[in-house]
Amino acid sequence: MELSAEDNLRLNVLLSQELHAVRIDESKMTVFALTAKGEAKVPLNAIGKDEPYIKEIKALFSTHVMGSPGGYPVYLKRWTRMGQARDDSLAQLLLLGEPEAVVAAVHAPGLTDELAARAWWAMPTSENARRMLEKKAVVEGETGKALAEFLVEFLPFEEEQSDMIESVRLVLQPGLISQQEKEKLWSKAKSKRSFYVGFLHACADDLPIEVDAHQDYHTIKQQLEPLLEEDNPYAVMLQKVLSARGQAFLKTVEDAFKKPGNQDVVVSLLEAIAKYFEPITPEPFTEDDIDSICNEAEALCCGDNDDLNKVIAVLEDSVEDVRKYLSAMSVLACLSVKLVNPIFARSDAIGTVMRKKIKPVTDPILQQLKILLDR
Repeated sequence: MELSAEDNLRLNVLLSQELHAVRIDESKMTVFALTAKGEAKVPLNAIGKDEPYIKEIKALFSTHVMGSPGGYPVYLKRWTRMGQARDDSLAQLLLLGEPEAVVAAVHAPGLTDELAARAWWAMPTSENARRMLEKKAVVEGETGKALAEFLVEFLPFEEEQSDMIESVRLVLQPGLISQQEKEKLWSKAKSKRSFYVGFLHACADDLPIEVDAHQDYHTIKQQLEPLLEEDNPYAVMLQKVLSARGQAFLKTVEDAFKKPGNQDVVVSLLEAIAKYFEPITPEPFTEDDIDSICNEAEALCCGDNDDLNKVIAVLEDSVEDVRKYLSAMSVLACLSVKLVNPIFARSDAIGTVMRKKIKPVTDPILQQLKILLDR
C-alpha cells in the first residue's frame, strides 16, 4: 500500500525537521510530532483501510530513523521492559510512533531528564511515570516534578493496590512534592490504607505523624551511649525503635495491618518492615514459619551473640523488658513473603476473607509490635 500524495509530502516535510518524539493517534488518524520548534500535527488522508495504512506510516518513520521499514520489534516486549534497550538508541525509539518503543525507552536505565520529557509527551501513562521516577536523573530533573504531580492526581483512579503503593513511594522521593502535599497524601491514607505502605517504603524515618517516644527511650538511650558510639547494631536499632520516629513507624505498620486490601499489600508491608530492621537480621533463620521465628528470636537473646549480649548486659538491671524488646525486633527483621506464600498459593482471596486466612501470621506480628509500642 502506498501513502496518498498529500500525506507523503506532509510527512516528508515533517521528517526534514529536527524531531524529538512522534505520536500516532490511530483513532483520529493523525500524526503528532514534538519538534525543536514545538508541536506539529499532520491529519492523515488514508487510502484504503486504516490499519494497513498506519503500518505504512510507521514504516516511513522507521526507514527514516533506523534505515529499515521493519519498525520496532514489538515481540521483544518482555526484553525491553526489563530495561535492555541500549542507551545510545533511546532518542531514536521515541521517533518511531510505536507505543512499545516508548515503553522500552522508559524502562532503560540510561534515560535522561530530557528524554523522559519527550517520552512523557509521547505516552503519558501512570505506568510510564512510575518507571521514569525510578531513575535518579529524572527525579533530580525538571520532568520528575511533573510526573509526581500527575501520579498524585491520578491516585484516585488507580485500580491496583500495588500501583497505589508504588506511586506513593515514588512521589515521596526528596524534592518531588511539597510538605503540604505530603501531609495531604497522608490524610488520605485513613481511607486508602495501602498508602501507608508506600510511606513506610519511602520515608520510614520521617513519617508525617506526631507520636511520643517510648517511656523507656531516654533511659535506654543514655545507658546505651557507649554502645551507640561503637555502632552496635542492636543498640542503634533499639534506640531508633523507641524514639518518636521509631514509634511513628511502628504505629503506621500497625494501622496498615488492620485492613490490607489484597495479597500485594501484605507482601509489600512485610518487605517494608524487614527492610527497616535489616541491620539486625540474624543469620541463619527460619523463613517460612512465624512460630519458629519467634522461638528462634527468644533463643537468640539467650545465646552467644556478642553485640546483643552487650546490650543486655548494660540494660538488664534497669530495663525489665529489654530481652522482649530485642526479641521482638529480631522477629520483625525476619519477615518476608515466604511466611504467606503457603497461604496465598492455596487461595486468591482478598479483603476480609484474606485477612482471616493470614491471621496465624499477622497475629504474632502484631504481638511483637505491641511489645515495642508504648501502651
